Amino acid sequence: MRRGLLFVLLGAGLALLAVAGGNLGIPPVVITREGEQKLILLYGQVRNVTQPGISLAIPFVEEVRTYDSRWLYNSTAALPIQTKDGEQLLIDYYTVWRVGSPRDFVREFPGGMEPAEQQIDRVVGDGVRKVIGRHTLGEVLKDERAPIVAAITENARKAFAPVGIEVADVRINRTELPSGAEESVYARMKTERERLAKKNRAEGEERARAIRAAADREARVIVATARKESEIARGQGDAEAARIYAEAYTVDPDFYGFTRSLEAYRKTIDGRTTLVISPDTEFFKYLEGPGRE
Repeated sequence: MRRGLLFVLLGAGLALLAVAGGNLGIPPVVITREGEQKLILLYGQVRNVTQPGISLAIPFVEEVRTYDSRWLYNSTAALPIQTKDGEQLLIDYYTVWRVGSPRDFVREFPGGMEPAEQQIDRVVGDGVRKVIGRHTLGEVLKDERAPIVAAITENARKAFAPVGIEVADVRINRTELPSGAEESVYARMKTERERLAKKNRAEGEERARAIRAAADREARVIVATARKESEIARGQGDAEAARIYAEAYTVDPDFYGFTRSLEAYRKTIDGRTTLVISPDTEFFKYLEGPGRE
């Protein structure tokens, strides 16, 4: 019972001290709410960084500064930035950041949040210009958008880490062409596409000629090889026929002579052939009957 009453009285006393200190500008009791972080400075030097809850400070001697520990959103106006291929773009972006190290932050920005935001605008803006300036219009708008944003964010993190600022993200919010520049940009894009089309057509025609030449060369090789093989086969067939004829002639020379004569008759004599030759010529010896020598 007594212990509970003591806690109640102690809490009431601390509350009265906090109210009195707040009215008089004297901070004997420091109350840190969720989402806040407070610095207690003794003669300009950081003595303590508070956590949510109650802390104490020496009145008239120590100073208390309050900073938001939550993520903050810092947006900027659109900036004119030139790309690698000479195109002008209007780009605005925003930075998500917070006070990561209050000790470093108060050392670098004794004036508080306003000079910190001004430096964020300046440093991040320079980083956006440098990164965008190394890429073409197509890369910024489509092809390399994600790597560009990642590079800008990483550069901002490295730049602000020593001064107590933690950067979570830098995002490009809008990317537009300046007013009146659309027609010239579209004209250049059309000219570039026509140049690429001519180049592609020329390369296609060159490849087509190469393919046709290779096909013609291959066809000539195939035809020559086929002719060579056919001549070889014909020669082999003629040789085989000559061999067979020679064997037949060796076995029965008279029969061989007879068949050759009949073949000669078929080739030279038909229904419209008239021959004026001596009847006893050698050509007709097989037509006169057996016994003729």
